[in-house]
Amino acid sequence: MSTPPLRLFFALACPPELARTITAWRDSLYLDGRPVAAGNLHLTLAFLGSQPRGRIDELKALAASLQAPAFNLPLESLHRWRNGLLYLAPSQTPAALLTLTQQLRTDLLNTGFNLESRPFHPHLTLARHCPLFTVDANPSFDWPVSEFALFASENTARGTHYRLLERWQLLPSGGAIVSPRNSSTSLQRP
Repeated sequence: MSTPPLRLFFALACPPELARTITAWRDSLYLDGRPVAAGNLHLTLAFLGSQPRGRIDELKALAASLQAPAFNLPLESLHRWRNGLLYLAPSQTPAALLTLTQQLRTDLLNTGFNLESRPFHPHLTLARHCPLFTVDANPSFDWPVSEFALFASENTARGTHYRLLERWQLLPSGGAIVSPRNSSTSLQRP
C-alpha cells in the first residue's frame, strides 16, 4: 500500500505580530468576503502541487543549498483580482525577493519538479470571495523577511491546514547560512 502524495509549496510565513497587525487593519475596513486568519498569512514562492512523500528530503536539501539574503518587504498596495481575492502587495518587488524566487524556481526545475508557468506576482492574501470594493485605504506594512519554509497543504474536517515541514534562514547581511530549523508551527485556512 502506497502513501498518498502531499500538496507542497514554498512560502514566506508572515511573522505572528505583523499578521495580527495586518488582520486588525483589514478588519477595520469592514469588507465583505471570507477573511484569511492571521495565522494563515503567507506569501507563496513556489507551488509544487501534489508530490510523492519520497521527494521531501530532496526538496529540503535543495532549499538548504540556497544562498539568498534577508530583506525587507514593504506591503503598501491593496488590490483585488477578478476572482475576488483581496491581497496586499509591494508597489515594487524587492530585488532580493526576486532573487530568492528565481533561485528556488531554477533549482526546482533543474531537479525535475514541474511548476506553474504564470509569472511570479508577490502577494499576501487577505480575503477570498471579496466583492468589488471602493475603499480608500493606504496600507503601509514593513515585513522583515529572514526565512522561508516548505509547507504541506492538508484537508481536514475543519478546513485546509498548512503544516510547516521545515524552514531555512536567509543570509544576514554579510553572514553565512544558518542551519535549517524544524518546527511544528502550522497555518490553517478557515
